[in-house]
Amino acid sequence: MAERNLSRQAVSRLLCPRSVAVVGASDKPGALGASVLGNLDRNGFAGEIYPINPKRDAIGGRACLASVDDLPEGVDVAVLAIPQAGVLDAVRGLAARKAGGAIIFSAGFAEGGEEGKAQQAEIGRIAAEHGMVIEGPNCLGLVNHIDGIPLTFVETQTSAPNGRRAVGVVSQSGAMAAVLCTTFQSRELAISYSVSTGNEAASGVEDYVDWMIEDGATHVIAMIVEQFRRPARFLDAARRARAAGKQIVLLHPGKSSAARESAATHTGAMAGDYKLMRRKVEREGVIFAETLEELGDITEILLRSPSMTRPELAVLGESGAFKALTLDLAEELGVPLAALDDSNAPELRAALPPFVPVSNPLDITAQGLSQPEIYTNTLGSLLDDPRVGAVVAGVIQTDPVTCRIKIPAILASLDGRGAAKPLVFAGLDEGAPIPAEYVEDMRQRGIVWFPSTERAFRALARLGALARADLEKAQRPPLPVPGLDAFDGVVAEYQAKALLGPLGFVFPEGRFADSAEAAVAAADAVGYPVVMKAQAAALGHKSDAGGVLLNLADAAAVRAAWEAIHVNVSAYSAAIVLDGVLIEKMGARGTEMIVGGRNDPDWGPVVLAGFGGVTAEILQDVCLFTPDMTEAQIAQGLMSLKSGALLAGYRGAPALDVPALAALVAKVGALLSAEPGIAEIDLNPVILHPAGEGAVALDALMLVQRAD
Repeated sequence: MAERNLSRQAVSRLLCPRSVAVVGASDKPGALGASVLGNLDRNGFAGEIYPINPKRDAIGGRACLASVDDLPEGVDVAVLAIPQAGVLDAVRGLAARKAGGAIIFSAGFAEGGEEGKAQQAEIGRIAAEHGMVIEGPNCLGLVNHIDGIPLTFVETQTSAPNGRRAVGVVSQSGAMAAVLCTTFQSRELAISYSVSTGNEAASGVEDYVDWMIEDGATHVIAMIVEQFRRPARFLDAARRARAAGKQIVLLHPGKSSAARESAATHTGAMAGDYKLMRRKVEREGVIFAETLEELGDITEILLRSPSMTRPELAVLGESGAFKALTLDLAEELGVPLAALDDSNAPELRAALPPFVPVSNPLDITAQGLSQPEIYTNTLGSLLDDPRVGAVVAGVIQTDPVTCRIKIPAILASLDGRGAAKPLVFAGLDEGAPIPAEYVEDMRQRGIVWFPSTERAFRALARLGALARADLEKAQRPPLPVPGLDAFDGVVAEYQAKALLGPLGFVFPEGRFADSAEAAVAAADAVGYPVVMKAQAAALGHKSDAGGVLLNLADAAAVRAAWEAIHVNVSAYSAAIVLDGVLIEKMGARGTEMIVGGRNDPDWGPVVLAGFGGVTAEILQDVCLFTPDMTEAQIAQGLMSLKSGALLAGYRGAPALDVPALAALVAKVGALLSAEPGIAEIDLNPVILHPAGEGAVALDALMLVQRAD
């Protein structure tokens, strides 16, 4: 899909039409055209409807037109419920009649081979030339619940929000959009609009998110996306959604996809497409869901509850075993629990029987059955506690009799106070026959009801992570590289270091040599012992070819190494011709890290850092950073690595210079931002020394790709 910004007015004609043409209209049960007409009639569409079917004079009391050529000019939207073979001619006819847009159900375009791709491209061209908004092809259509307009072949009964907070659904998959809407409706959540974008020939998810950001009836946007075709547009939309106070929740299949096979560096291999996309999108405040169920759960909390302003949870339970399970799950999910005990929670202490200690999770035992006011008072105290970001009541429901004892007391916890944080009622015994009126009452009061506690914790973990996320953006100047325009392709280590050294990148003292005698002179100059490294643009990973020889103690060792290194590389690949060698002074040992980055053609620059060396790709204990992150944010990310304890000092070892490593990551980010031609950069290993002693990059590799 070509880059194209659709006007709000143009998208409004599609989403909120006052006139609809149905191409392929029918009264045959099960026919797509019949389903669309049935939906419009059942939901009381008050605008003009133009059935088009050359084989019928009338359908349902409406006169049929023979073709789109017979339409009046300026119909807002045409629904194409016809086979793929007739779509392109219909689109041409609609453009000639100045139609605002079209919805194309049929498949067989970009997913159907070269001819289908060409037809889809032509649909996009026509739409751009004539200012049309086309949804699809290969889509399920859309539903406007605000105005009661279902333009889909799925039998649909719309339901207006009527003042309730509502979710807008945007999905590339039509089937998943329908599934998600069914989920929301089953929970009595309001939906504003649902749009399935399909193949996105002439409009995409970004266009509909843009529109919903400015729509007063949409408060949360739930998305299912398999591929962002215009990443920069979506990142901009995500920023504006956050500024407008609207949360985007995203389910994105594809995290199991392999890294790009063409990656030239360790960094390129490890910064896979999904991980890169996720880091970029999360930096703009988008919440990720791992499953459809989680997408529904997160959205429900966002719609029913106040926002979480801090990540700590408080959990009320009735079982010691549940308390232990909660502690395990909280640790697994990384969910912080507010630190509550007898000494620091006097209101909670006063609400409990003397034999129940204050803790979090709180186990009130079965005492609530005989003293139901315990639920009211303890939950009220937790809701009032400023140290708590959300409260979960993990309650054993058992049967309607038990529910009638517990639930009114839980509901009463909100009496006289406005809920300032989420309160989630989560049943321990999924399937227990809880009376429907209680669920309805909870929902009316803004209490979220889940049939299981694990779902509650997983959803709140996502929301809590956003509450504690530091999304502050750094403002640092770009770092251009003088002389880089002379390179195209892989830049050998000695050349990369010559380019980067003047910019403040720290490397060992060294010199390039193109003969054995020049190598000896270089070693004499930097001082023994030295390391000799083979140099050629075609030799990306030198150690694999025996191209690195260490601890050369004198001139004789250097001469012998010159011969040996050429023999090693020739045995590895006779096609590699060395430019020469790099002689560097051997440095002090330290912890091997990796710092690198890439300029992704879709998402832009990203930096990777973590534990490195030759096992970097095997262990992949790394984290991704965006160039706009502050050094404090980078340092926090580094400490969160699986082996992060090593950075803080482990078993008596000194703490390492994490600030120096964070500064190096920030410098690489500034470099990539200034030089989009640097496709990949790899500093591996970077030797990290104890605090205050800095970080030294032992190797440097760059891949430069010039635009055609």
